[in-house]
Amino acid sequence: MKAGKLFGAALFGLLFGFLLQKGGVAKFNVLIGALLLDDWTVVKVMMSAILVGMLGVFTLHWLGKVNLHINPTRIGANIVGGLIFGVGFALLAYCPGTGAAALGQGNWDAILGMLGLIAGSYLYAELSGWLTRTVETWGNKGKLMLPELFHLRRAPFIAGFAVFLILLLGVLKAFPR
Repeated sequence: MKAGKLFGAALFGLLFGFLLQKGGVAKFNVLIGALLLDDWTVVKVMMSAILVGMLGVFTLHWLGKVNLHINPTRIGANIVGGLIFGVGFALLAYCPGTGAAALGQGNWDAILGMLGLIAGSYLYAELSGWLTRTVETWGNKGKLMLPELFHLRRAPFIAGFAVFLILLLGVLKAFPR
């Protein structure tokens, strides 16, 4: 890998962690509040990121500046991965990004999560051959996105979904946290 790509990845990773921290989603009490449906900060940040990312990526694709690389939808792998992620998040109250940001801001309780992330990554690498032959074949739907799932053209779906997210963010604005 070229040094420029590594530098770019490190720079964007630091920027991402900084923004997570400034957005308040690297705080244990905020993440616990999200799990208890008491604090909507994480939901607001995630919805804003989805909105900006969706509009940015699809606009760049429409302009011919980027190619879309869609991973196949694999129901079994999504369920198993989601359950593992959910259990880890429920036990620790950090996901990988917020855990790294929390560690960066000095929350030492996030070290356990980072060690679990490393152990889980190693275990996944060791089991990847078996997973490819088994779990990743369960419910393989191919390269599927929401517009295709609902049999809609991409541009109107994106516009409608963007409006939906903006309206939902407006509703969530009524919740101070």
